[in-house]
Amino acid sequence: MCGITGWVAYRRDLSEHRHDVEAMTETMSCRGPDAEGTWIDHHAALGHRRLAVIDLPGGAQPMTVTTPDGDVSMVYSGEAYNFTELREELRRAGHRFDTDSDTEVVLHGYLEWGDALVDHLNGMYAFAIWDARTERLVMIRDRMGIKPFYYYETDDGVLFGSEPKAILANPLARRVVGLDGLRELFSFSKTPGAAVWEGMAEVRPGEIITLDRDGLHRRTYWRLRSEPHTDSRDETVAHVRELLDDIVQRQLVADVPRCTLLSGGLDSSALTALAALHLAPQGETVRSFAVDFPDQDKHFQAIDIAPTQDTPYVHAVAEHLGNTHQDIILDGAALSAPAVRRAAVGARDLPMGIGDRDNSLYLLFAAVRKHSTVALSGESADEVFGGYPWFHDERRYADTFPWMAGTPSIGGSAGQVSDDLAPTLDLAGFVADSYRTAVSEAPLLDGETGLDARMRVVSHLHLTRMVQTLLDRKDRMSMAVGLEVRVPFCDHRLVQYVFNTPWSLKTFDGREKSLLRAATREVLPEAVVNRKKSGYPGTFDPSYVTAIQDQAAELLTGQHPAVDLLNRQNLAEATTVSPEDITQQQRMVLERALDLGTWFNTYNPTVRV
Repeated sequence: MCGITGWVAYRRDLSEHRHDVEAMTETMSCRGPDAEGTWIDHHAALGHRRLAVIDLPGGAQPMTVTTPDGDVSMVYSGEAYNFTELREELRRAGHRFDTDSDTEVVLHGYLEWGDALVDHLNGMYAFAIWDARTERLVMIRDRMGIKPFYYYETDDGVLFGSEPKAILANPLARRVVGLDGLRELFSFSKTPGAAVWEGMAEVRPGEIITLDRDGLHRRTYWRLRSEPHTDSRDETVAHVRELLDDIVQRQLVADVPRCTLLSGGLDSSALTALAALHLAPQGETVRSFAVDFPDQDKHFQAIDIAPTQDTPYVHAVAEHLGNTHQDIILDGAALSAPAVRRAAVGARDLPMGIGDRDNSLYLLFAAVRKHSTVALSGESADEVFGGYPWFHDERRYADTFPWMAGTPSIGGSAGQVSDDLAPTLDLAGFVADSYRTAVSEAPLLDGETGLDARMRVVSHLHLTRMVQTLLDRKDRMSMAVGLEVRVPFCDHRLVQYVFNTPWSLKTFDGREKSLLRAATREVLPEAVVNRKKSGYPGTFDPSYVTAIQDQAAELLTGQHPAVDLLNRQNLAEATTVSPEDITQQQRMVLERALDLGTWFNTYNPTVRV
């Protein structure tokens, strides 16, 4: 896992811009604390920061292969979980390897197959290849968009990087956010390819972008497709288990300490149990970590997405498996510290407005990193198997994104943005347009109607929209402290198979995630098997609420420019309500204000409204 960046300019000599390339590379230091490197040719420059996970002595980047027709150089972030098989295939084709790294395998795969390399890869990755033989840049992102990848077109080429901060370090990039960017920030509706910053975009999941002297060229090499499902219930459950066993075994491969992130829910518990099964023959015990808060049993408030506390279930799994477990306890003072918020907002490059859940994730990962370099996470199982409450109630029929149905109005007096800005942004219209576009992309089977058709659409919405927000968050918070988090449930083979499983099979026991429960029941304690979905926990500590109320009040009285974007009346009310009586909506107003204030202070953006 690493941070990549680069610059291609057909009308500049980039050897004269080494300082700019090094500055771009340095912004990725958190993603790659173990090593750094730059490579500069006349029209191309590549930068890399390395987090060593496979072949610690080898695998240095940028990596170059010299051919009779010119150099082929690459910067790579991620993991190719099938690199061992690919290396043997390439050796049989005549390739020779100097390292044991997956990076070298991917580069030689390009030499052998060109852009068709993507058809051979299983993993999470974002990489760029400069092919001097044709003066062509190739940018590739994994199928599910697990690893981030941004680019910014210039007058004679492109800037790119794992994160926007790498691009923004170049003097050609402007720190401007316009109306569309604000709509992305405030709507909770991530548009594939959008990057909030004007002029910047994302390489989409499953996309190849090439650049030559004729400009940029895009090609989608993978997307979810609809296929008839002919397996019986027993065959389906067995195949899900077979896939999970293979996926977990592959994703445990590392030359550094590994662990799991354990919440006590079905998803993370299943991965922890399967990891224990695969490590036991090697004489290894799984190490797991969970987040908790002081006096959580006293302050906890059940909500739709998190009806139960995690800790009792976490401990039940640890005792059942006999794994080495540690709870990371985060108090209100740590979560509300401005330095932690700066780190979290800086990690995401954006003010996402979910405050304590970003801050706690950042602190959890920082604590885990002291013991492990690689962690397996249960992220995305709810999107794949249908775990959220709104998959199973009337919200699945809503004429909007189901996770937004029934929530307070976006914008206007009931929302967060100022009354002056709300009509201009028209967030409701933006979300409606985004929803219609997303629905139109869902691939239905011929003749598919009724509940099956609707649930295929709902699943597609989650797997192409909601999951992107969660994966980006998980990557940014983990890589900000040099921790590689792997997401087994995003293996494209599993996603594709379960996507095409009829809804009646996904809920055959009358509950959510029936297939996952059936496939892993025998390795889990019964209490966890029967536990309802409960999302990532937040703190209910009144001291945290008091602290962020005080900090938000300072923004108001100090006339901070971030406040100009917000509904002042709602913000003022949220700063004065009793911490015990504050609503989730009011907490969101406070978190948004503080994230925005931190973002302005860190990035000094120009906001065009």
